[in-house]
Amino acid sequence: MKVELYYFDGCPSWKQALENLRRVLDEEGLEAEVSVIRVESEADAEARRFIGSPTIRIDGVDLEGPQADEKGYGFGCRVYAYNGRYAPFPSVEQIRAALAGRR
Repeated sequence: MKVELYYFDGCPSWKQALENLRRVLDEEGLEAEVSVIRVESEADAEARRFIGSPTIRIDGVDLEGPQADEKGYGFGCRVYAYNGRYAPFPSVEQIRAALAGRR
C-alpha cells in the first residue's frame, strides 16, 4: 500500500494529519510506504492534483474517495467534514475507514 500526504509550509494541520495517519497504520498493523510531499506553488498544486492541505491519498485515491477531485485543486487549506463537524485535518475514524475500504 502506498500512502501520500501532501501539504504546504503554511499549513498548521498537516502534522496532526500525519500523526493520525501513523496512529491508524500502527493500530491496524498495516505496512505502508508513507511519503510526505510538500506542495510549493499554485502551479505545483494543479500538477499534483492538490485539493488542499493536508491531502492524503491511498494508492493514488483521495482519502474521501475519487469524487473529492471534483472539489478542484488549489494552493490552500482543506477542511474535512465528519459527523456534522468540521476539522482542518482528517479524523482517525476517517483515515481508518479509507484504509479499510482500500484493502
